[in-house]
Amino acid sequence: MTARIYIRPISLTHSPQAEEGDAIRLAGGMVYAHRFAVTRREGGAVVSRDRLSAQAMPEALAALAGGLAEEGARQWANLQKIHAPLQCGERTLRLDQPQVMGILNVTPDSFSDGGRFLDDHEHGREHAAAMLEAGAALIDIGGESTRPGAAAVWEGEEIERVVPAVEYCAAMGAAISVDTRRPAVMEAALGAGAHVINDVSALRHDPRSRAFAASSGAPVVLMHAPGEGEDLHASGAYGDVVCDVFDWLREQRDLAVAAGIAAEKIVLDPGIGFGKSLADNLAVLNALPLFHALGQPVLLGASRKRMIGALSNEAEAHRRLGGSLMLAVAGMNAGCQLLRVHDVFETVQARNVWRGLRDAALTDFSELPAG
Repeated sequence: MTARIYIRPISLTHSPQAEEGDAIRLAGGMVYAHRFAVTRREGGAVVSRDRLSAQAMPEALAALAGGLAEEGARQWANLQKIHAPLQCGERTLRLDQPQVMGILNVTPDSFSDGGRFLDDHEHGREHAAAMLEAGAALIDIGGESTRPGAAAVWEGEEIERVVPAVEYCAAMGAAISVDTRRPAVMEAALGAGAHVINDVSALRHDPRSRAFAASSGAPVVLMHAPGEGEDLHASGAYGDVVCDVFDWLREQRDLAVAAGIAAEKIVLDPGIGFGKSLADNLAVLNALPLFHALGQPVLLGASRKRMIGALSNEAEAHRRLGGSLMLAVAGMNAGCQLLRVHDVFETVQARNVWRGLRDAALTDFSELPAG
């Protein structure tokens, strides 16, 4: 049986002095972790779970048997890893605080905007400009709906949808990601001025994708989705959804690195809403700090998702702002570096207030012990 270990931060704090220094800075951001659950699995079953403070972790990890000490040390270092910025053309995307990625869908069947930006380029341009003015660090452009049951799109049609949007966003000087799983679309979008590949299939949909992404040198986002082929929502059966998603993302990260993609250019997304039940989604969201143990920046895309409606009397997509903001703040509190959202102004405002609270906590020395 294969033994595996998972180090999950379970007690977060707003400053290290709140725990008299017994805390680590999580993933180089503005969140600190004090206590950790060290879980060991064998054959998919949990065989032990210990809860330890930050100061106790190094000795406990060194004592692990069965080859787990090395993996434990690696995850412990990853949890404290400071991530270099992502370079997007002339723009630098810092990862030491949460950054907001604004969504621009150019599809006729988007669940959130009903295709408003597909044929009306001026409307799309105005929307992109408003998101940038509101503080979006990145504009994510997608030409294919990935909601459950959405029809597949021919790559030529997807290119026709995406490229004009990339061009007008590039003309504004925006950092741009392209939300696609087809290498021809990736190539066309990067050629038109995009900087980042955001693939909901984690470069699995087309066997040419990993090689193209590696040769392009562009940063990539690898998202968890259990399905293969056209239906990314299929096959969502888990033993332990949190650990299974963690293992899956680690495997896809390793495959990407083996294909020649630089590790420092890989961002991971746990795929909220993709092949996951409401209970699955909630479990993954509550466990978000764990994913920093993989050593990559984490993107959270939960804006207006179906789970919000399920928790709020089936509110329609355009009435899910409150839930979207709550999940964005949950992502900030978990140290997520990127938040993919529809409502940029409101999310950036929430992020700025959150950041103000964090800055104030770091300069509040009233919690230091006397003497």
